[in-house]
Amino acid sequence: MASNNIQPREPVRRPEQRSHLADLIRRRRAELNMGLKAFAERAVDLDTGTRVTRGWIYRLEQGEPVTPPVYEELVALAAACEYPVEVLQDAAGSQFHGVDPLVSGSSEAKAYVHKLDQLPPDQRQQLLRLIDTLAPPGEAE
Repeated sequence: MASNNIQPREPVRRPEQRSHLADLIRRRRAELNMGLKAFAERAVDLDTGTRVTRGWIYRLEQGEPVTPPVYEELVALAAACEYPVEVLQDAAGSQFHGVDPLVSGSSEAKAYVHKLDQLPPDQRQQLLRLIDTLAPPGEAE
């Protein structure tokens, strides 16, 4: 009787699989206590009519392969999440392209920084004074 000398194979190692957008969507749906169907119905870019399908969201959350979303799809997802689109852009950039958001803060913090850039200098100073009253320098670190 011949012996079978098959050696077990080493598992195939895949590069680190990021899930920032998937985690954000899954977490936000739970916070909103919203099922997949209801969430997908809200995932619409009102300016362009672009929709994100329930199937795409499901595959994203399950870690299955999906096509990276385009800007209009991120706008649609942001509408469903009730978040600024910049939050979704950071999460998608991190998951699909390995681009890390603002090093010293969250995706939400970076969204605020983008909005801050749109304010005139006098309003920026007012906002900084307000922030300093809420979280004095040195205490937030």
